[in-house]
Amino acid sequence: MDRSLTSAQLDVFDKEFASRPANRLMQNAVTQTPVDDIALDRRIVTAADHSVSHHLDAWKVTNQKKSGRCWMFAGLNLLRAGAARKLGVKDFEFSQNYVLWWDKFERANHFLESIVETSGRDVDDRTVAHLLGDPISDGGQWNMFVALVAKHGLVPKSAMPETDSSSATGPMNRALKSLLRRGARDLRRMASEGVEAQRVHKGEVLAAVHRVLSIHLGTPPQRFLWQWRDKDQEFHRDGWMTPTEFAASYVQIPLDEYVCLVHDPRESSPAGRTFTVEYLGNVVEAPPVVYLNVEMDLLKRLSMDSLVGGEAVWFGCDVGRMMRADVGLWDAALYDYEAVYDASFEMDKAARLVHHETQMTHAMLFTGVDVVDGAPRRWRVENSWGDEKADKGFWTMNDSWFGEHVFEVAVRRSALPPELAAVLGEPPIVLPAWDPMGALAR
Repeated sequence: MDRSLTSAQLDVFDKEFASRPANRLMQNAVTQTPVDDIALDRRIVTAADHSVSHHLDAWKVTNQKKSGRCWMFAGLNLLRAGAARKLGVKDFEFSQNYVLWWDKFERANHFLESIVETSGRDVDDRTVAHLLGDPISDGGQWNMFVALVAKHGLVPKSAMPETDSSSATGPMNRALKSLLRRGARDLRRMASEGVEAQRVHKGEVLAAVHRVLSIHLGTPPQRFLWQWRDKDQEFHRDGWMTPTEFAASYVQIPLDEYVCLVHDPRESSPAGRTFTVEYLGNVVEAPPVVYLNVEMDLLKRLSMDSLVGGEAVWFGCDVGRMMRADVGLWDAALYDYEAVYDASFEMDKAARLVHHETQMTHAMLFTGVDVVDGAPRRWRVENSWGDEKADKGFWTMNDSWFGEHVFEVAVRRSALPPELAAVLGEPPIVLPAWDPMGALAR
């Protein structure tokens, strides 16, 4: 090959393509049919068994609609089963809109504080450019969910129901990003005046953010009257409650006892160490987002043990890989793209992370596992995309997919081997703000 493309080289490529009947066959097929339908391995689909030996969910799925709130939906879905049992009802939902409001407001403050801290750097500094590239988004992490519940509590969905903007966050986010970038411009200009002057102006920016959020999402309740009928139609009343009182009463698991385990096989990420990502978070002064890097076998075993023990598992993954939505299935070999294109796509998980081919894009909840001879064979997943696909919104993940495309789970600290539990107290390695381990929050 020459440095630039030449007509002679293009002629060689054209003749080579045309000379192979398989290429012409695939061209005829793919120009008329979606490539996924051509590449789909029907053997995997027809062999798929959606039953599992351990099955926890007895509730309806939720729907995040046109928003990126998967992480908070997955967190609330983990909590609502215990709340439903305590309330004596068949199904229950916490208000996702309430958590969204506080996440946006806290995240705006977090962004502006990050701008204050970096205001002495050049605007083209990579960290500053990263912050300005996405001042506020819908994504998030487990620790960020826990921070919101700890500070602001929770309310039932009836106390702050969904709005058009909570279900389709694009226009609201557009306004918020413009406000925050303008605020960043002003705060950077004020760097010579000192932090106190910057924070006075930050208050003015946050006042505008508060108005935007309240216009789009409503006003989060400070108190609400809580009463309900259980599944036997018996009436109950707790009376007036604050969100923190409601969370204290109806969150049935100790959120502060959970830790995030990740599988990051990059050479730069040693197993058995904790990590954090610079400027990743939402609540200023909350505990940082910290991951403990472990081997995949342990990630699977602890997830399986939790499910067998009766508790669902929050997890993060690269959701769009090898996925078939109409049947609700993930499998690592679901599509044979190599046969379609006669090209190799082989990259291991570490190489995909390093070369920007993969990152965490979605959070969901494991609600079941099929265990054979003490090992997981497939996983049942509660998604937050509504009930129109899969088993009324519950999907099946073959174990091959878990190993390739799951990155993170939240489990109880007490489940860790003692040598790993001891590591949690060590200072974490700080990854740069743009590292793919922070992608779920973006």
